[in-house]
Amino acid sequence: MALAQATKSRETTYTLDDAMDILLTKLDDAIDDMENGRVQMIEEAWKEIDEIQSPDYRNC
Repeated sequence: MALAQATKSRETTYTLDDAMDILLTKLDDAIDDMENGRVQMIEEAWKEIDEIQSPDYRNC
């Protein structure tokens, strides 16, 4: 189920619908991974989370 598609764009703003589509897509992918036995260690997950920065944060 693909609710969102990444496209190259100069657009830097997102709507609530865009955010929800991305969130639901990520959740669907995660559920598929769990059902197929593909899991990630918690340390790896936290490392990925720590690497995420919001666009507003980078401009400070």
